[in-house]
Amino acid sequence: MAKRVVIAGILGGVVIFLWGYLAHTVLGLGEVGIKELSNEQAVVGALRASTSEPGLYFFPGVGMTTGASPEQMRAAMQKAAGGPYGIVIWHPSGAEYITPRRLGVQFGLNVVQALFAAILLSCATSLSSYVSRVGFVFLAGVLAALSTNVEYWNWYSFPSNYTLGYMATQIIGFLLAGFVVAGFVKRSSSGMPA
Repeated sequence: MAKRVVIAGILGGVVIFLWGYLAHTVLGLGEVGIKELSNEQAVVGALRASTSEPGLYFFPGVGMTTGASPEQMRAAMQKAAGGPYGIVIWHPSGAEYITPRRLGVQFGLNVVQALFAAILLSCATSLSSYVSRVGFVFLAGVLAALSTNVEYWNWYSFPSNYTLGYMATQIIGFLLAGFVVAGFVKRSSSGMPA
């Protein structure tokens, strides 16, 4: 059984990875809702002049790094309500977008995701039909897509179309992986996972 779960995880990860490639490069789902700055040079110049360390920056600052008092938090919330707020991921020395290392990490993540789905499916011994097993993996994908994406939409105002596009990429990836995983992880005639 363990061998079939591992094979299912690897093949399911390949499917998720390939779907992610198609979703991003052919369908453009990974870029939905992303906009470019109209005056990028001025913004980058201001960031270079004021921020030399790479990191995740939230503005207006609310004292997250210094432990803001309740009064400071209220003042920051009023400032955010009355003016611009946002998040900047800043790499002042630059970074390549697509590298073999990043692709390798993504592939490894997809295999781990599919492997977890296969392990969970192997524990769900009451799911005897192929459709119910595919549905199980699909629901795992829905859970994965909801976990972070809706939180970022809610708390950081990620664009709705970006959130939905990224969630669709993840959910469809798990559905496609489910077709493969469910074919390998199934019950035997004795009722035990095969």
